[in-house]
Order: sequence, then C-alpha cells, then structure tokens
Amino acid sequence: MDKENLLVKGLSELGLTITEEQIEKFDKYYEMLIETNKVMNLTSITEYDEVIIKHFIDSLLVVNIFDINQSKKMIDVGTGAGFPGIPIKIMFPHLQITLLDSLNKRLKFLNNVIDELGLESIETVHGRAEDIARKEEFREQYDLCVSRAVANLSTLSEYCIPFIAKNGKFISYKSSISSEEIQNAKSAIKILGGVVVEEKTVHLPCSDMDRTFVVVNKTNNTGKKYPRKAGTPSKEPL
Repeated sequence: MDKENLLVKGLSELGLTITEEQIEKFDKYYEMLIETNKVMNLTSITEYDEVIIKHFIDSLLVVNIFDINQSKKMIDVGTGAGFPGIPIKIMFPHLQITLLDSLNKRLKFLNNVIDELGLESIETVHGRAEDIARKEEFREQYDLCVSRAVANLSTLSEYCIPFIAKNGKFISYKSSISSEEIQNAKSAIKILGGVVVEEKTVHLPCSDMDRTFVVVNKTNNTGKKYPRKAGTPSKEPL
C-alpha cells in the first residue's frame, strides 16, 4: 500500500477525511523529516509506512478522545520532530498552535517545515517548559495542551498543566501506563489545579498497537510556585 492510501485508510478509521492538499503537506513533511534525519537525530522511525502509522496517524489518534474542533489554542510540550503538533495543524488548520521544545536545532527544522508547508498561526518556542510556563504570555493561555513526551505523568503534569487556562484540557499520549503511575500522579495533578477525567486505550489503525491517553481537566488556576525550577519536576516529582 502506498503512503497516500495508507494515510487515507488510517485517518478514515479515525473518522477523518483528508484532502489532496493535506496529503501533499504530509508527503512534504515526510520527505523533510527523512532528509534532515540524515544529519540530525529526529526519529529512529524512518520507513515510510512506519512514519505514517507511528507518527502521523498516531498524532491524530487524539480525535478519538476529544473533539479538536472545540479547541482554539493548543500547545505541544516537548514536540521533538513536531509530533503531535504538526499533523494536528495540517488536519485542523483553524487551531492556533505553539510547538515547545528545549532543543533549538529541532525548532529550526520545524520552522523550515512550517514555511515549506505554508502553515499559518503556528509558532515555535525554544526553552524548557518549567521556564516558559512562568512567562505571562504563555502561562494559562491555552485551552488544550498535548504531549507525546516520554516522562512520568507527575513530572509531565507539572510541565504541562501551568500552560492550560481554567476549564482547558491536558492530554498525555502514553504507550502504556500503570494504574500505580496514574494513582501517584493524581495528587500532583490536584496540586497543579487539575483532575484526571479519563484514561482510555485506543487501537492505532493499520497496526497491532494500542495507545493510552490520560485526560486532565483544569479546574483551578495553578499556584504561583509551579512549575518549580528547571530540573526539579523530573528529579523530585510531586
């Protein structure tokens, strides 16, 4: 199956219809990812069918959890090579999106992708989540925060929840998560002004894999002392 058909099939299983223009954007993104990956470590996944499934379709699995059309302003924390932020932007162009990452060279790649794909209302921000979330222009400014970053849920929550406005959502993409990790994170999430409202495992189309999502609603403003200084959330989770 060629990559266009694989992409169309996978997204149709998620209830998404893709246009020719959007297919072209994904094609260009794939080409740029593979070309840049030769000189910069962006991903260990390079076979086109695996990129389509494990990066592009996986990024959009969130539509099984939340109606993205309800969101207006989203931040992707620890975006890496642009996942899930860029695929979400391609399919939901109305969204205003911030891609946050601590590695500047990755963001240079993403800025090139944004330019080549002609994406609008999307910005990259360089820095650590603990520092950026303390800035007024980012703190509690988003109705949706997503992250595929690999981190303990308590740590990830301290990175992400401060960015979300009250009544917004934080959605964590997990390959798997133990009930113990969720239980341990619940007290941290409460301290940060949130509450876990859903844990859901969904099948990744065109594969034999599953993805688990943890959904947090922001019910209260985050206290001024959070996030703690850079490095502390990972060394000493709440």
